[in-house]
Amino acid sequence: MSVIVTIILTVQMLSALAMIGLILVQHGKGADMGAAFGSGGSGSLFGASGSANFLSRTTAILATVFFVCTLALAYFGNLRPASSGSVLEGAAVVAPAAAPAASESAPAAPATGAAQIPAK
Repeated sequence: MSVIVTIILTVQMLSALAMIGLILVQHGKGADMGAAFGSGGSGSLFGASGSANFLSRTTAILATVFFVCTLALAYFGNLRPASSGSVLEGAAVVAPAAAPAASESAPAAPATGAAQIPAK
């Protein structure tokens, strides 16, 4: 079970990092406005319109993978063992031991429970 959770967590982290990178690479909606006035910002590796389709689809796929991994981690995190009782239910009940009998040479303890101060 722990191996499955570790694999899902690794896939989730990798998809999150890849999604962050793809989102930062994409152009915003206002980037096309600057290119219309001759700033030259529309030139990219995939062409003017090809990058939007590729990056948008890849981001959507990574977002889906991220959400599926999140749901799987939530499912595995809420699983309970079959016997979910208290830890104390399985503990053995131990009776307290009987107090040792006081010997005749030892003085008896005071009845009030106060400590006796020895006289000098």
